[in-house]
Order: sequence, then C-alpha cells, then structure tokens
Amino acid sequence: MIPITELRYFADTQPAYRILKPWWDVFTDYISIVMLMIAVFGGTLQVTQDKMICLPCKWVMNQTCQKLNASVPPDSEPKGIKYDLDRHQYNYVDAVCYENKLHWFAKYFPYLVLLHTLIFLACSNFWFKFPRTSSKLEHFVSILLKCFDSPWTTRALSETVVEESDPKPAGKMNGSMDKKTSSVSDQDVEASVPMLQRTKSRIEQGIVDRSETGVLDKKEGEQAKALFEKVKKFRIHVEEGDIVHHLYIRQTIIKVIQFIFIICYTVYYVHHIQFSVKCIVDIERLTGYRMYHCAHPLATLFKILACFYISLVVVYGLICMYTLYWIISRSLKRYSFESIREESSYSDIPDVKNDFAFMLHMIDQYDPLYSKRFAVFLSEVSENKLRQLNLNNEWTLEKLRQRITKNSQEKLELHLFMLSGIPDTVFDLLELEVLKLELIPDVTIPPIIAQLSNLVELWLYHTPAKIEAPALAFLRENLKSLHIKFTDIKEIPLWIYSLKNLSELHLTGNLSAENNRFIVIDGLRELKRLKVLRLKSNLTKLPQVVTDVGVHLQKLSINNEGTKLMVLNSLKKMVNLTELELLRCDLERIPHSIFSLHNLQEIDLKDNNLKTIEEIISFQHLHRLVCLKLWYNQIAYIPIQIGTLTNLERLYLNRNKIEKIPAQLQNLQYFAVTANRIETLPPELFQCKKLRTLNLGNNCLTVLPSRFGELTGLTQLELRGNRLEGLPVELSECRLLKRSGLIVEEDLFNTLPPEVKDQLWRSDKEQA
Repeated sequence: MIPITELRYFADTQPAYRILKPWWDVFTDYISIVMLMIAVFGGTLQVTQDKMICLPCKWVMNQTCQKLNASVPPDSEPKGIKYDLDRHQYNYVDAVCYENKLHWFAKYFPYLVLLHTLIFLACSNFWFKFPRTSSKLEHFVSILLKCFDSPWTTRALSETVVEESDPKPAGKMNGSMDKKTSSVSDQDVEASVPMLQRTKSRIEQGIVDRSETGVLDKKEGEQAKALFEKVKKFRIHVEEGDIVHHLYIRQTIIKVIQFIFIICYTVYYVHHIQFSVKCIVDIERLTGYRMYHCAHPLATLFKILACFYISLVVVYGLICMYTLYWIISRSLKRYSFESIREESSYSDIPDVKNDFAFMLHMIDQYDPLYSKRFAVFLSEVSENKLRQLNLNNEWTLEKLRQRITKNSQEKLELHLFMLSGIPDTVFDLLELEVLKLELIPDVTIPPIIAQLSNLVELWLYHTPAKIEAPALAFLRENLKSLHIKFTDIKEIPLWIYSLKNLSELHLTGNLSAENNRFIVIDGLRELKRLKVLRLKSNLTKLPQVVTDVGVHLQKLSINNEGTKLMVLNSLKKMVNLTELELLRCDLERIPHSIFSLHNLQEIDLKDNNLKTIEEIISFQHLHRLVCLKLWYNQIAYIPIQIGTLTNLERLYLNRNKIEKIPAQLQNLQYFAVTANRIETLPPELFQCKKLRTLNLGNNCLTVLPSRFGELTGLTQLELRGNRLEGLPVELSECRLLKRSGLIVEEDLFNTLPPEVKDQLWRSDKEQA
C-alpha cells in the first residue's frame, strides 16, 4: 500500500504549481487524500484481519441449516456443537467461501476506492504532466514568480502611487498625426496616450527618480530587462494556441463522468456489504460438509466507510460540476486588465487571449495580486521606464562629456549611436549645440530638452522620434537645422513641419513618387522660414512641394544617387536661390531653367553625365555667379565663352576628360583641373593674378612654364601625378606659398635649389 506520507505528492505535484490551482482544485485534492486514507485503512484491515470466519452446518434440510431438536436434560451443562475438522480445514473453508461466495463489492471495496481516487488525482493533475502543457505551465510559473519578486515590480507600482498623488497632464506627438501640423498651439499635437493624459512619470519628464521607492542597481535592471524579453516571447508562444484550456475542460468532464458512474454503482451495491454470508460449496469430499454459515468481520466497518466515501464523492462531484459550469459560463480565452489599467498609470497594458488568458484566470482564483504584479511586465510604458533607468545608470554625465566633440563648424556635438533611448543626463549638457541620434528605434523627446538653451541642430538618423508637447514648443522656437535619414518614409516624424523657425532641413531616403510618397512631405509648405533644403534620394522629377517651398529657399541641394532627374522646368520659380546643387542626377546637359535664376552665386553639377557644356554662354546672365563646379563629369572641351563669366572666382573641373585649358578668367581665385588630360598650360593662365589655389594633379604635364612666379598670391599648388622632371625656380617668387601648400612628390621637390626649399620650409615654420 502507499504510505500516508507520500500521498501529498498526488495532490500538490510540484509546489510551484500550487498557484495555478484554484480553490476547487485544492479542495478536491484534499478530498482525494481523505479517499486515499479510506482505501489505505480498509486495505490494511483486510490484510491484517480475518477476511471470513465460517462454520459447517450439521443439519441441513432444503438447503437451509436446521436447529438441533434433541431434548436436553434440565440439569445437564450446555454443550456446543462439535465438528470433526482441524485448523487447516477451517482455513480452507474460509478461503473458498471468501473467494466464491462473498460479493465482489464487499471483497474489493478498498481497492475500488483506491482506483477511483487515483483516477481523480490523475485527472486533476494531468495538465501538469502532459508534455505539451507542462512545459507552458512550468515556464509560466517560473516567469510569474520572478516577476512577482522583481524589485522593478515594486518600484513601478510604488511610482504609480506617487504619480496619482500628483497628476500632471501631458501630451505627446508621434508620426501618426494628421496633416494639420502647422498650428503653433498645443492643439496641433495628436491625442496622447490615455495614460499620459492622466499623469506623467518623472522619468518621462527627464527627471531621474531618487525618491524612497529606491533605485535599481545595474544587476537588478538587467534582470528586469531580461524578464521583459521573456514575457514577450512567452506571450507570443502561448497566445498561439489553447491546448491548456481544452485539456483542463476535458479532464474536468472526465471527473464529472466518473463521479456519476461511482455514485450510480456504489449506491446500488452498498447493501451487498453484509455481515452474514451463507456458503454452499461442493467440498464435502474434503471436509464432510457442504453447507457453511460465514461471518464477514469487516462488513459493518466497510459499510460505514462506504457511506462516508459516497458522501465525499458527492461533494467532489458537485465541486467538479461547479468547475465545469464556471468554465462554460465565462470567457476564459480572453483576459482583460481593465481594472489594473484604471488603478495604475500603465494604461497600455494589453488584453491577452487563449492559453495566456486562461492561465491568468486560474492565477486570479489563487491570488489576484499575482496578475497585477505580472501586468507590469506587459506594459510598454513600464518597459520604457526601465530602459530609461538602465540607460541613465550606464551613461553618466562624465561619460557623455567625454564623447562631446567639435564639428567642422566649431560647434559642440554629441553623437549617440544604437542606444535604447536618450539618457536623461544628456539634458544636463547645457553647452551642447548639436545632438545626433542614430539607430535609436524608440525615442521620445522629453520636455527637459528645454534646458539645452544652446541647441540649434538635431540629427535623426533612422530614429523615428516622438515628442512631448512642451519639448515641441521649445524646438519650435530654437531649432535651426534638422537632419533626417530614413529607410521608410514613415520614419519621418510629422511634427517637424511645425518647427516654424527651422531654416535648414536635410532629408536622406527614398522619396520616389511610388505610392504617393510625396504626400508625407507636403508639410514642407508650412516651413515658411526654411532657407536651405537638401534632398538625398532617387527622384525622377522634382516634387511640387519642393517648388512651392523654393520660393523662399536660398539653397537647394539634390543628390539623386545616380537616378535620372528629368523634369527641371519648375526650377525657374525659385528666384531667390543663391546656391544650387544637382549632384548625381544623370544630367547630360546643363538645365536651361538654371539660367533664369539671376541670384545664383554658386552652381554645383558634380558627378553627372555632362559631355558638353555649350550652354555655358547663358551663364553670362548670372552676374552674381562666383563659383562653378563641373567636376566628376565627362567634359572634354571648355568653350571659349567661359571667358564671359567675368565675376567667376572658383572653377572646379576635376575628374573630366579635358585636354586643353582655354583663356581663363582674370578674377579666378580657385581653379581645379585635377585628373584630366592636360599636357600644357596656356600663357593666359598666368594673368589670373588673384589665383590662390591651383590644382593640376594627375594630368599629363611634362614641363612647367617659368611664369609661375607671376602668380604671387598662390597659397596652394598641386602637381602630384604628372610627368614632370623638375620644378621651376621661379616658385620662389610666390611668397605666400609654403611647403605644406606645395603638393608634389618628394623627389620632385628636391629638384628645387636649396635656397628655394629653405624659403618654403621657413614659411611653414613662421606660420607655426
């Protein structure tokens, strides 16, 4: 028999599973333990006590045992009936009668109780043992207990209490707002998350909470972060099916059916447990008797135990029927956290379904506090708070200051790459002027950014940032330059179109006309003070919105990544342009629309497919043009009409196929023809007395004229990559030329006389 000390295993299985057992399962398990005790007690008695006691009947008539009729003298002593049987014969008779004449219900009652009880226990705990459900339940309980004991749970719930005692309304903008983004009032902000309408945590305000709720150390923060990931993966896995729910229903139905079966047959057979048993067996040849009268010593006790057992089964069955009713009457495949959302600041806690919902319903029957604490790890707001806290612990103010650099414009710049958010300590860098955020997937710009009074430039590279209304109000007034790089057009935050003081905007990404992508950038019309617009994309035509914005633009730059840009007539409307860049647009001719832009001062047509520039004569109408960049093209010939550009100061002809330099412009200060096919230099070149930079590298020059001494303003001369054998000694007359400004091979430099070399070196030292 099973020891009593081992019986709790059947009822409790593993202790951790207890929290998944509702009160009815716990109650039925204890009833099962009592049933087991009945079975063990009955079985023990049956083993240790005589099963039956039989005596033969000497006087038998009509299959009945008759009384002795002989008269007994009154003075004689009473005498019993004597049998001529020995002990072994009595034992044999007892065994035969027990085996053949005792009713099977009375004979096997303890074992029937044991069998039915084990089936009840197996049904109650089968879902804990079945491989396809036990793994889910074990994983769920493990995560649940860790979430319950996590310091982050305590902190998050404590913070909720603090927040609700000091509610502060707030609003947040994101990429899903409508196109009415130009309003300067807070009404242009999209409806915020419900939680943020009611309250806003200190962390979201950019303030690190140092209250008595405690601060997580790094290890606790990492453990909580890992729990969030486990909960996400577990939810995805468990919500796919409902096998746990179905299995629990089936095992409950089996228990109800077994209950009905037990009640039906035990009530019917219980009266067969009798003390007196008549035994007629054909063993007369062995004992001399055929009929025996037997007593079943345990009958009375078994009948009492049977009645008690039936009452326990009735209670067990009623509980099982209630369980079945509870399962059927409730929607256990849906679980709502509505009450928790109302009580806490985590209004984004999602409802769950299928097995995940069913397990949470079961947990609620044990203790609803488990679900409440577990819900913290389903909230994205909670995860963002934890992520922010971990971020603040990792990125201290000292560490951030070490990453501040000065950019090419001498501005203090901080570049944050592949972080989980913006550390709050960033907003303590009051001297910061440029903030670069790259590959940060989930960013919300908090109101505390207003502390960065010197911030004028923001970079969002693959960072679809959201923003809170107070932060937007600050950027609307202070931000001057914005750089955005994206893969999907949806990454462009639509709140940028309400930055009324924005003067410079850089957009890098796919802006092709497919799927009405231009609709997303229609908000550019609202940027009335925009002066500089840079687009790096793959346009086939210029969007109408760019034309509309171009009315007040001063600089337009389009880098088309090699895609052919065809329709450019709309450029005529951009009458205020002073700088125009059409880079990698696969242009074969200079667009005629450029010649109408009379305010142009600089034109850059780098890396196109220009082979001829006959239209250059029309540049004479651009009286303010001082810089012309035609580099990285296929130009083989420079028309003589370039001489009409009398105000031209900088001319870039690098990386072409030019063989001859025409008469040049006397006002040139910068002239670059690097990487062409030039063999000789025309005399007219040395009439450019204002020339300061002359780049002739990687050509076919074999000799240099002695007239280089006439270029007295020369500060940089590039000759590397030619076929020169020596340098003219007249370079000594270029008093502003230093050794660092003379870009030649070392052996070619050594062909100069020592005094010329000393002069060039001395100029470098004097400058140092």
